[in-house]
Formats: sequence, structure tokens, C-alpha cells
Amino acid sequence: MKWEVVIGLETHAQLSTVSKIFSGAPTAFGAAPNTQACGVDIALPGVLPVLNTGAVERAIRFGLAVGAKINSPSIFARKNYFYPDLPKGYQISQFEKPIVEGGSVTIQVGDAEKTVRLTRAHLEEDAGKSLHEDFRGQTGIDLNRAGTPLLEIVTEPDMRSADEAVAYAKALHALVRWIDVCDGNMQEGSFRCDANVSVRPAGTQELGTRREIKNLNSFRFLQQAIEYEVRWQICEIEDGRTIQQATVLFDPETGETRMMRTKEDAHDYRYFPDPDLLPLEVTAERIAAVRDAMPVLPEVRREQFCAQFGLTPYDASLLTASRELADYFSTAAEGGDEKTGKLCANWISGALSARLNEEALDIGQSRVTARELRGLVDRIADGTISGKMARDVFDAMWAGEGDADAIIAAKGLKQISDGGEIEKIVDQVLAANARQVADFKAGKEKAFNSLVGQVMKASRGKANPQQVNDILRSKLAG
Repeated sequence: MKWEVVIGLETHAQLSTVSKIFSGAPTAFGAAPNTQACGVDIALPGVLPVLNTGAVERAIRFGLAVGAKINSPSIFARKNYFYPDLPKGYQISQFEKPIVEGGSVTIQVGDAEKTVRLTRAHLEEDAGKSLHEDFRGQTGIDLNRAGTPLLEIVTEPDMRSADEAVAYAKALHALVRWIDVCDGNMQEGSFRCDANVSVRPAGTQELGTRREIKNLNSFRFLQQAIEYEVRWQICEIEDGRTIQQATVLFDPETGETRMMRTKEDAHDYRYFPDPDLLPLEVTAERIAAVRDAMPVLPEVRREQFCAQFGLTPYDASLLTASRELADYFSTAAEGGDEKTGKLCANWISGALSARLNEEALDIGQSRVTARELRGLVDRIADGTISGKMARDVFDAMWAGEGDADAIIAAKGLKQISDGGEIEKIVDQVLAANARQVADFKAGKEKAFNSLVGQVMKASRGKANPQQVNDILRSKLAG
């Protein structure tokens, strides 16, 4: 039997406020345990929550970015459950009336585009953290995260593979960083995903029983967890067993998921409106003010890059992976034509990205500035150096030896583009390689490549490769 995979993601994005969602306690990462939890966070008797305006404005910003409806009023509710790191015995969240409703995110999977629909995005507070590793036979509780503002972003079950789920998670990660609502630091828990995974016979419409994989904090783990879970569910069903709705954890050491608890439904949490928080009214004026302060969105930048420089949607999507990267490309390609734009895009996605990855740097830490890269591209475009020479020049630029022009002059790398000079070298090579000339004329194309290599060697790599090809073919045809 053929199976279809059905995936929906719930993503918790920690909002980039300096204080918590209902208190003035700081949200900075890395503080000593329980030093950033105030009376509101630890639920001392008589304390009352006060809503953080910054969290609300960030939620509105996200809603506008995904084309969603901003609900007014939206309602805060109490989600009741017991866990040691939840001091109130409930979590303040939103249920029936979230602040953001609907919207969509466009993803790029290979050469294909797909739209993933969003169900909602709601504000809520984070719980604390249980620490098991440092206490033999015991569990420590750190309440620093308790009350940290989160935006939980929920999709429709629109994804059909682990590749699509990862593409969506990366697009969402880029978007929340682009609009500056979340720093996206997955190692610190600022951006983490829960994946709802089920399978069904291909061609059917009824959804299968889902299992939720919790707290995936890397794209690699997201991919591995979904792929394992899909295989496991299909094997279970084909062996005659039924899938039980459950919450599972992914173990990176084994590459397997394991059940943590049977999955609760909404009624198990006994949601009801929080009596300490009034309905949240968002005025049209506030929405307009947030919209006016928004940066140009990534999809608009992608369209601009494609229209102005003839880039493919895939290349444009690579260049808009972050706002900083898009700004770098814009600066490098500024004032250039289509050829210049494509060369800049290729160098940024190729050699520059490779260097950044090797040294674990982001684009803002690049040792070659956007304008310096443009200087290199201009020397390639005007024929001063070949593409092969350019790699050596780039390496020297990365090492801090100067800009492209200075390095070309210092190393004597200027390309030979004088047709007469190249013709003399070609004549010398043809005279010295009569056998290869005969092989080429007998139909052996490899002989031509060998002759090209001989010309490049004789010119110490400086001859314009295209001119070498053209002159050589003309001579051999004569």
C-alpha cells in the first residue's frame, strides 16, 4: 500500500522583549537559576499579571507579515495542568480567540513553491525548566524561563514530507528574525518546533491518528524525527497495530522517537478566560503604526531581485534567508546590470557562504565587505581576471591582503585579453603538439581540451579562456 504523510507544525518563538509577558522580570539568557523570576512568575499569593505591550506589538507585526487577521478583542485563557516547573498550576495562553488568525507562509522546496496555511498564532507565557542531569536521583527547577513571552504559531496539516516541514521551519525562522520579533537562537530555546505527524493511505481524505514530537530545536533533528516517525507509523499499521495519539520525544543519540505520555485534547486542560486579564483590544491606529514601522518583507525583496537581476526564485530565496544577507547582496549589486547581479549572487551563495560556514560566521562578520566583493565581480566582468584567478584573489581578500585591484596588481594576475598575444601563444602550442592536432582532426574532442590546457599553461593561467577557445577552434578549422 502507498502511504501519504500529513504534517502540521506548532512553533514556539520567544519574543524579543527585554522583560516577561506579564511581569517586569528580565528575559536575558544564561542567568543563574531562579535569579530572574519575580513574584508574578512564581505565583505568590495576591500578585496580578500586567500585559507587556511590546509582546503585543510583536504579535501584530507577525500577523501583518503573514497576511493574517488581527483579532480585536483577543482573549487570554488559563490552560490548567500540573507540572513541577509550572508554579501557578496553569499557563496563561490564548484559546478560543487568539490575537492572530489565519495567514500563510510560502516555502521553496527545490524548484517548487508551496503555500503553507496558518491556523493561528497566539500569545502565551513559557513554563520553567526541569533540570535532571545535575542532580542524582533528583530534579532541579529553574523558573527563569517562567513567564517568558512566546508566540505559538500553528499550521494547518499542509506538509507532506520532512523536506517540506524543514523548508517551512526555515522560512518561518527567517521571517521572525527578519521582522525582529524573535532572535531565532535555537540553541538557547528561542525557536523550537513540535511536529504533528500522521500517515494515511494515498488518495484518502480522512486524517490518520497523529503523534506529536515535542521540542525539536534544530532543523536536522526535525528532519530526522519526522522521517523516523513516518517509518515507525507505517510499520505499526502494516503489522496490524493501531496508532495511539501520543506526545513523543526524539532521542538524537538513537535517532528514534519514544512515547512520553498519551496526548491530551483541549478539554483536558479545562481552558477558561483568565479573570485577571481583560480582553485585549487592538485599535486600528495601533495596527497602522506597527505596519508603518515594518521592514520590506522577504517575498517583496525576492520579487525585486528576480525582476532587477534575472535571478531564479531559488537563488532569490537563498539571498533572502536573512535581512542582513539580502542587504549585503543589495549593496554588492547596487547600480549593476543583470550580469553583475548574477555574478554577485553566485559568489555570495558559493565561495562567500562556504567561507562563512567553515568559520561559523554570519554575514555581518564577513571578512570581505559587500563593496569589496563588487570590486572583485567588476574585474571578472570586464575581463581583467578569469573566474579561476578570481578564486585566488578572493582567498587573498579573505586573508586581509587588500581589495581586488591591489591584489591583482601585487600578484601580477591581470588576464591576457590581447587577441594578438593569445594567437602567438596558440601558434606556438599547435606547432609543438602536432600529434594532438592530428588527434583532434580525427574526431578526438579530448585532444582539444589538452591543447587548451597547454595554452593556459604557456600563458601561466593568464590567457582569457574564452578567447583561447575561440582562437584555437578557428586555427584548427583552418
